[in-house]
Amino acid sequence: MTLRFIAKDPETNGDHCPTVWVRHEEQEIVVQGWLADAVLKAECLTTGPIPDNEGVVRLPFRMIQAIREACDVAEGATVR
Repeated sequence: MTLRFIAKDPETNGDHCPTVWVRHEEQEIVVQGWLADAVLKAECLTTGPIPDNEGVVRLPFRMIQAIREACDVAEGATVR
């Protein structure tokens, strides 16, 4: 399995919460977050379309450390 768990949102109960992973072989950062509502999606669409195979999710600022860690892990995996 290439999916490496980084962190879950520290302020949730650990169930159904924003989460960050890294997929080394695919060179991807994977996030689970809250779905964007119609208003936020409309704002995002002002910069271009959102393809059917993509989505907009929201992560709280308290996940910044986990996202940084995922970036560091991903960057380290590409420097070989």
